[in-house]
Amino acid sequence: MKRRDFLKKAGIGVAASAAFGPVFAQAQPTVRWRLASSFPKSLDTIYGAAEVLAERVSELTGGRFQIRPYQAGELVPGLQVMDAVQQGTVEMGHTASYYYVGKAQVLAFDTAVPFGLTARQQNAWMYHGGGIELFRPIFADFGIIQFPGGNTGVQMGGWFRKEIATVADLKGLKMRIPGPGGQVMSRLGVVPQVIAGGDIYPALER
Repeated sequence: MKRRDFLKKAGIGVAASAAFGPVFAQAQPTVRWRLASSFPKSLDTIYGAAEVLAERVSELTGGRFQIRPYQAGELVPGLQVMDAVQQGTVEMGHTASYYYVGKAQVLAFDTAVPFGLTARQQNAWMYHGGGIELFRPIFADFGIIQFPGGNTGVQMGGWFRKEIATVADLKGLKMRIPGPGGQVMSRLGVVPQVIAGGDIYPALER
């Protein structure tokens, strides 16, 4: 969605582009939105993306559009961010769509799938290959407008307490792996767990 259209959706008027900055800053009311994140502040490379977004939007609007990020658990649990946006509990969310494949399996492609695209390929598809446009009607079914919000790249196979030497070693193993990746691993005997990023370490301790 173009910035002009996005700002209109947010309830913010837009002056002629040649005078966007000063007119906007002087004439428009301040809009304040809350952003619920699925990630804790300790995961700075992910949670930090929401902070960068908030700072950038504030700069572009002369401080008239304020976004305040909240880490997972402050407003809603990490795995309930999409629900919170859908229900209007918060105005924005920063999450990973493959957490919500229970709503629609296709949502995984908005994040990652096993043996799928690299970070650069995913961005190329989203921004230049029609990926964003393909997802717009899907998210519209949930009353949401989506934008890519960062890309951490591919993830390794996993971290395990004991060496995995054969496929048989996977049987009965509990593994944190959301989306289609969990479905693949379940066929190898793994018991997949959908756990928000900030809850992984406590789950390992338990």
